[in-house]
Amino acid sequence: MKNIIFALENNTSKYKQIYERFKLFIEHGDLPANEQLPSIRQLADSLQVSRNTTLMAYDQLVAEGYIRGEGRKGYFVNELEPRLIEQEAISIPSKQTEKVTPFFVDFKAGAVDQTNFPLKAWRRINNSVLTLQESFQYGDPFGEMCLRKQIATYLLQSRGVMTDPNAIIIGSSTQQMLINLGQILKADFPSVIVEDPGYDGAKEAFLFHRFTLETLPVDETGADFSQLENTMSRLIYVTPSHQSPIGVSMSISQRQKLIQWVTKRKGYIIEDDYDSEFRYTQQPFPALASIDSKRVIYLGNFSKSFLPGIRLSYMVLSPFLLDRYKAQFQHFESTTSLLSQLTMAKFMEEGEWSRHIKRMRLVYKRKMQSIVLELKKQFEQHITIIGEQSGLYVLVKIHQKHSESWLVERAASYGVKVYPTTIYFINNYSDEPIIKLGFSSLTCEKIQLGVKLLKKAWL
Repeated sequence: MKNIIFALENNTSKYKQIYERFKLFIEHGDLPANEQLPSIRQLADSLQVSRNTTLMAYDQLVAEGYIRGEGRKGYFVNELEPRLIEQEAISIPSKQTEKVTPFFVDFKAGAVDQTNFPLKAWRRINNSVLTLQESFQYGDPFGEMCLRKQIATYLLQSRGVMTDPNAIIIGSSTQQMLINLGQILKADFPSVIVEDPGYDGAKEAFLFHRFTLETLPVDETGADFSQLENTMSRLIYVTPSHQSPIGVSMSISQRQKLIQWVTKRKGYIIEDDYDSEFRYTQQPFPALASIDSKRVIYLGNFSKSFLPGIRLSYMVLSPFLLDRYKAQFQHFESTTSLLSQLTMAKFMEEGEWSRHIKRMRLVYKRKMQSIVLELKKQFEQHITIIGEQSGLYVLVKIHQKHSESWLVERAASYGVKVYPTTIYFINNYSDEPIIKLGFSSLTCEKIQLGVKLLKKAWL
């Protein structure tokens, strides 16, 4: 093997990442016995790290018997016993390493797949944008028109939302957009209905403006709309495409009922079109805003579908709210990067965005299938999997008499980081603990290994 390349994370020791990646390759048989590894210099050049970093990784692998050095010939893979390989792949960390971070498998939901990120295209377009005169200015406080036009075209084609580019506001995040929106709504709408469980970031944004919160119960079957008649609010926040965190999608009939309800009350629906791009059983449902653009405030972002660090979100407002919003915030600068806006506009114009979404839908579908199959294989009747039809994570309801905190801590002791869900609940708590497992940034091999370790930890 003359060369090898893989992505490295910035917040983790690089030599440990290299060591763990080669260890996994060897344990899974991807690097057969007696295979020659890249030289120290070749590996350092491929991964863009120092030679000392790769040397430290190789030294650790030599010390543990995974590889051997043969003088000037280089490094070679040792032959391991099959039983040793199997045990190492699902080995239990000792008590001495229980508190060591980073975790070997991190089921983080707020990350994206690095391997398939269109880095070359994004870098090329970003470099070209830096030659434009407008890149050296402050930009439009409500977002660059070139990006707003591309978003308007995209929303019509993919979500059925017909809107004027002037009605689109660009911001840095969904939560930031909600805080700004709350500023212009709170005088007329002192209370808001939120999903329970629901996105905690939205709840905090509303509490920031001291809205009174009413709740709409949600479970695996969907939202209980019969409860709407018992509320006083005329404002409701929902995530209809992929309910956060339960993962269910609002049916067409439910969407129509919600539109009828808000029309009758002369209020507004805040539609957070969360994870709408990644639905694996059928085409994405049309947005609520495609049914009624006057009563629906539409929110979208590029964080989950493209890159969290880009900090690009957008909002579509009706004419009345748009005038109020612009009057309120006309003297404030844009909250997001001008360069990111210009680059994303060109990225979409060249068709790179559409190609990226199509590609990632297949990649994430394969990962979803991998985690679901492995969970069913390892846990069988001990769990219920929630939200496997769409999105970038699943919820796992554990049918055991253990607390959520015990499950999280127990997983951590086996080198696996999982995430609690109690932060999303207000009143409608589950009778059994539910754990959130994100898979978007993990390989299928890492997903399978993580689930095996969870079985060791929990059963």
